[in-house]
Amino acid sequence: MTHRSSSWRKLGCLAFAALLAACSSTQTTSTSGAPAATAVQTSPAPDPNGISMAHEADINKLISQMTLEEKVNMLHASSSFTSGGVPRLGIPELTTSDGPHGVRPEHGRDWSLDNAGNDSSTYLPTGIALAATWNPELGYAFGEVLGQEAKARGKDVILGPGVNIMRTPLNGRNFEYLSEDPYLTSRMAVGYIKGVQDQGIAACVKHYAANNQEIKRAKVDVHMSERALREIYLPAFKAAITEGGALTIMGAYNKFRGQYCTHNQYLINDILKGEWGFKGLVMSDWGAVLNTMEALHNGTDLEMGTDLLQMPNINYHKFYLGDTVVALVRSGKVPEALIDDKVRRILRVMYHTNMIGGQRTPGALSTKAHQQTAQKVAEEALVLLKNEGNLLPLSKDKVKTIAVIGANATRKQAMGGGSSQVRPPYEVTPLQGIQQLVGTGVKVTYAPGFEVTRAEKANPKLIAEAVQAAKNADRVVYVGGWTHGYTDNWDGGAFDAEGADKPSLTMPFAQNHLLTAILQANPNTVVVLIGGGPVDMTPWINQTKAVVQAWYPGMEGGTALAKVLFGEINPSGKLPVSFPKRLQDSPAHALGQYPGDKDTIRLEYREDIFVGYRYFDTYKVAPLFSFGHGLSYTSFGYSNLDVRQDGDAVQVRLQVQNTGRLAGAEVVQVYVNDEQASVKRPEKELKGFQKVFLRPNESKTVTLTLPKDAFQFYDEAKRQWVLEPGKFQILVGSSSRDIREQAEVTL
Repeated sequence: MTHRSSSWRKLGCLAFAALLAACSSTQTTSTSGAPAATAVQTSPAPDPNGISMAHEADINKLISQMTLEEKVNMLHASSSFTSGGVPRLGIPELTTSDGPHGVRPEHGRDWSLDNAGNDSSTYLPTGIALAATWNPELGYAFGEVLGQEAKARGKDVILGPGVNIMRTPLNGRNFEYLSEDPYLTSRMAVGYIKGVQDQGIAACVKHYAANNQEIKRAKVDVHMSERALREIYLPAFKAAITEGGALTIMGAYNKFRGQYCTHNQYLINDILKGEWGFKGLVMSDWGAVLNTMEALHNGTDLEMGTDLLQMPNINYHKFYLGDTVVALVRSGKVPEALIDDKVRRILRVMYHTNMIGGQRTPGALSTKAHQQTAQKVAEEALVLLKNEGNLLPLSKDKVKTIAVIGANATRKQAMGGGSSQVRPPYEVTPLQGIQQLVGTGVKVTYAPGFEVTRAEKANPKLIAEAVQAAKNADRVVYVGGWTHGYTDNWDGGAFDAEGADKPSLTMPFAQNHLLTAILQANPNTVVVLIGGGPVDMTPWINQTKAVVQAWYPGMEGGTALAKVLFGEINPSGKLPVSFPKRLQDSPAHALGQYPGDKDTIRLEYREDIFVGYRYFDTYKVAPLFSFGHGLSYTSFGYSNLDVRQDGDAVQVRLQVQNTGRLAGAEVVQVYVNDEQASVKRPEKELKGFQKVFLRPNESKTVTLTLPKDAFQFYDEAKRQWVLEPGKFQILVGSSSRDIREQAEVTL
């Protein structure tokens, strides 16, 4: 059987799962009052499964005119980012592009970069930052930017969003993903997908499924209970398909229950194409196909990949779904109808995105409006974790000197992280943002304090300079945390990057030593953390008054950060993932298995459904900062909770009031607790939320409807979702650990 060289190396995580646009062209108004992006072009009306079936007769006619070789040519890559077309029948190549938070700067057919003058695109905040907004309308605006810019660069599929659950805080790719919670992930992903696909571009939901670590990702064999699969790891993929209308989906590298995910009978044929009725395209991650017969029979429609050691002389016809398939059909070992089904799915995507039989409206690349969307997402994503003594916001009138300390204050992050790297026309760093906001009225000094190097050693000279700068300033803004690696370009660095997990939660480059010294020199220090997830803060958290989680905030991140620090923007971000005190407090490390058994590479998800806050709250383990946590410069009161049944659903209504002196936004979170069940259920589970923008003293009525499935669990014996009659607690609060109101309902 023909296959690619075993020396194949994946340079970028190119995900080619495209999601379907299921909504019509409408203008969305954000809850802040500002209009989100307006859809320019809509796709054909979808069937109940999301994908338009209006062109089936045309598709069947095209297939009848193809030779077997032409059909097979469409089932595999024709270059690094394209799959084969049939020029004589007017069928173009399908062109894909990363990434999940900005259109990559690669040339259309290979890994080389176009020149910076004509390919610069908008660098949006990363996925975890988008989820921290808890604002699905921003998810739509985010996706719309990606769709418009992909179209402007001649792409057909944008490889995103990534919806894998954050099982361990060490996962090097958490910065691309959305949350530890399947409900929050689903809601943000659906908005994103519709935003992309309303522009006539296919979105790609990835990586299906259970791809929850980068270390050994192509070797581990993931085993979990059916209940964990259904309740935790599949809901976001299902929502992407059945609600978002995803056009394509990308298979993961890892095995699931003994079979590779990209050609997994249970995941793809039984669940995705069977239970969910998916009519679109299943694409492999780059190099994830490893068996021709399994790929043919277990649902893989398109094999993507690149053998970098053979470039530029790659014979794409020698892929697993290449010439071997022609021989198998000719010999009668594989029915041609199986090939036709795969081609049909590819053509559906092409018709749906107007690649065939239609005309696309023009796209737009890195416009002012797109940059404003990037800034808006960053503003709502920043999470105020701690603010003792109201150290924040800083005052331009009262503060005369500010020392900005930390190498991340000047480090640009856009070209890091692996396949999701983006090259924007500019990137506002934290130092630049602060300098631009305060102008000449406040003296701003800068000291790096640490170096981003492989050695990760403390530099006594840099520390001494930083301490002196701290002593000489009224206030200190320390900008540290994670980086994407050791260089601006991805090199497999050990932090927030594809292909590697973090070695620990300890901040790299000896930052704990540096930060402790700075806090001793000046207790009025604001700690700003860059990165795709938590760090171990125990060495210094009790000594600092204010902490801001900034994630990777995109090209306008420095602008947004400065506005939050100085109170021009009231922070409203909430954590989409629990921050543990210590790594060993995380459920995958406390109860489960990571990174996998050394001998068999078998990986047991022994923590089962108790992922993230489900574990912390149920097992009474105190996190450092809880899921859903995020402070504001104002305060909010909850009152008049009213819960009542409405048919099969439960309606939750309450009043929320801004009880402070500043305008702000609160995320009202609704959790459900099952008082008594035949199986062990989490202490609480997120089942609804709404972001509410309020002026001082303003009140609003928040109404949320919890459908029947908000109260169900997956019964493994019956192999179905079950609602057991009984009493349920409805818990409403500002985080999973800050419950303000509760009521009981009997179902």
